Amino acid sequence: MFEKVAIANRGEIALRILRACRELGIKTVAVHSAADRDLKHVRLADESVCIGPADSTQSYLNVPAIISAAEVTDAVAIHPGYGFLSENADFAERVEESGFIFIGPTPETIRTMGDKISAIEAMKASGVPCVPGSGGPLGDDSDETLRMARSIGYPVIIKAAGGGGGRGMRVVNSEATLLHAITLTKVEAANAFGNDTVYMEKFLENPRHIEFQVLADTHGNAIHLGERDCSMQRRHQKVIEEAPATGLSEELRNKMGEVCAQACRKIGYRGAGTFEFLYENGEFYFIEMNTRLQVEHPVTEMITGVDLVKEQLRVAAGEELAYKQEDIKINGHAIECRINAEDPDNFMPSPGTISNFHAPGGPGVRVDSHIYSGYAVPPYYDSMIGKIITHGATRESALARMSTALDELVIEGIKTNAPLHRRLLRDSAFKAGGTSIHYLEKKLGLK
Repeated sequence: MFEKVAIANRGEIALRILRACRELGIKTVAVHSAADRDLKHVRLADESVCIGPADSTQSYLNVPAIISAAEVTDAVAIHPGYGFLSENADFAERVEESGFIFIGPTPETIRTMGDKISAIEAMKASGVPCVPGSGGPLGDDSDETLRMARSIGYPVIIKAAGGGGGRGMRVVNSEATLLHAITLTKVEAANAFGNDTVYMEKFLENPRHIEFQVLADTHGNAIHLGERDCSMQRRHQKVIEEAPATGLSEELRNKMGEVCAQACRKIGYRGAGTFEFLYENGEFYFIEMNTRLQVEHPVTEMITGVDLVKEQLRVAAGEELAYKQEDIKINGHAIECRINAEDPDNFMPSPGTISNFHAPGGPGVRVDSHIYSGYAVPPYYDSMIGKIITHGATRESALARMSTALDELVIEGIKTNAPLHRRLLRDSAFKAGGTSIHYLEKKLGLK
């Protein structure tokens, strides 16, 4: 096992990684911006290095600074967490070229799965079901593009090959607006991702977002840990996640999970990853693979008992997976609510000092958060300040525990989206389960 790991991230995920390292006896280095010197994991780490000012482009996205921090502290490996550089193939490559171990997949895998077109091609070759679409980048032949759209059937969605985070997507309902929509998406993609390549897919009108968690090692072993339902989302950003998905049979879970595990074996995947699908009318359609730890990984941990971060560390250290597929059992139900520093009505960020913080507790309640009373939430980064996860023998039990936990939660001094979560837990459609990815936006009047 590694002697020392540099944590190239911030907030709750950095603290989560630090805790896993401590359990495995690994020393930690917290790299941080000037704005984050008072973060909890920075205070708790064995060593800390300030790598730049608040601007993430000069700190958390500053590759030379992160590698230099690992060098001066004699770290052996670098864990990227999620977001920032976690799915940046060039960063992973630089890490390995500099003599460190990147705790994640190979740069080649990240590069392949980071480009949506090459990812779809790889998944088709591995037998993973994909959404009907262009099967490759859209060319300059307008007549061919129009013909293809008619063949797929409207509505269609135009997507940027290098897109992510809900950007670089445009739904087209009729032929009259197709070519203009493609032009707009290409411009947006070029500006946002430095790559104007776009492709076309069938737009599914009422799908659920269901994803499968996988783990793979460097010895040819790969397993799945069941699925998560992440359909409760706003503008492609997840709000509530749960596991397992309601209404999904064990037979279908095992079938799709094995498809994902087999794809990992075929592409030589290593570490933790997530296959994301749209699910409609009993059919799964691959949309992308996240080659990193997910924000919502705790719900999978709660129903399987597997510590995904410790498994990431073990795999990166060259060990075999500690689990076989038959060891993975689904136990009960888990739900996660993302707590953001934002206005619950208009979603505007709400940075500032937290004057009072009280975390909920009790049986089946887990809180992943870096905040504390007196902590100043900076305005420079993502607004998520924590996650509440509840587990119960049934979905109803997990929901009841979440409702109690949200009532116990106290965060004063700033606004949070906790009131929105309380409203959603009373919503009859959500309580019934199985809502589509469009449900929340329609409920909030955003569509």
